[in-house]
Amino acid sequence: MRHPPLQKGWIDQTHHRVELGDLQLENGQTVHDAFLSYVVHGNLDSKKPVVLGLTAIGSTHHRLDFLTGSGLAIDPSRYTLIVIDAIGNGLSISPSNSKRQHGMTFPKFSIRDMVHSQKKALDQLKINKLYAVIGASMGGMQALQWAVSYPSLMERIVAMTPMAKTSAWAQILNETSRKILMSHPRWQSNDPECWNAWIPLMQMINSRTPQLWDKQLPRFDDVKNEIQNKTNSWHMQEFSPFDWIYQSLAYDLHDVGQTTGMNLDTEFALKQIKAQTLVLAPPLDLYNPAYCARWASQHIADCRFIEIDSEWGHQSASAADNACSVFLNNCIGQFLKN
Repeated sequence: MRHPPLQKGWIDQTHHRVELGDLQLENGQTVHDAFLSYVVHGNLDSKKPVVLGLTAIGSTHHRLDFLTGSGLAIDPSRYTLIVIDAIGNGLSISPSNSKRQHGMTFPKFSIRDMVHSQKKALDQLKINKLYAVIGASMGGMQALQWAVSYPSLMERIVAMTPMAKTSAWAQILNETSRKILMSHPRWQSNDPECWNAWIPLMQMINSRTPQLWDKQLPRFDDVKNEIQNKTNSWHMQEFSPFDWIYQSLAYDLHDVGQTTGMNLDTEFALKQIKAQTLVLAPPLDLYNPAYCARWASQHIADCRFIEIDSEWGHQSASAADNACSVFLNNCIGQFLKN
């Protein structure tokens, strides 16, 4: 498995792998030789409450490291945390690493397929009860899907910057990002230059707010330097264009209302959630619009919505800003304890 270079704040943890064989997708297609990568913080044999962590689009199991550790929201002395890499992130089965279905021959998958594959992995690990499911961005979207698909399996849900149904705004951004990537003549060989226009869009424009960028980058030279820094950092990750295309397509088509038995009704699906739920979002999010998170929270029976008082936009649900990190650890830690 190709793992990106460790970054500041990431926890270097032993990687594990669950073999799933042929994975049937909801569209009727099959992923051959499917497998999922995961890490465990704590000990699965400890009998401590199990928390399932989920990954964001284009990210790995390190996405929740800022919430993990002694004295943090997910403290291994209190919980056992298992973080599963989503299909298509380059560590679990993906278009980039599949030997039999490489690249654009890989079947299209959905966020529900991600959740279904994770459930199969937990079954193999003999985990039949979860204390909580937690994720940010696409991880938050998976968390809500978990609560709809398996309402009796978990006690609590934490969804940061989620959408229950992907907004047109997010779809426009993702479609633009795919067009940018695929317009480069050597994108299929992952020429690093294919990412150069993608990076300002998906790493900067949609990730923070105009107010914050104005404060952080007062001169045009600062803007150019930050774009170059982001470019250098992303190139080091060696993320595959194939994987971005497939994960973003799954992102675009997501709607919990399309779950079997939910009558294509997003609101109805959210009302079936039994778990105590915490939804968090900032005032302004230029990727997953904040009103989507608020709307979802209003249709979940036992749900609390907390606004993240931040100008960091979509990145407010991350370790990017220390103040947000402290705030989230406090809010989520209290929610899990109470």
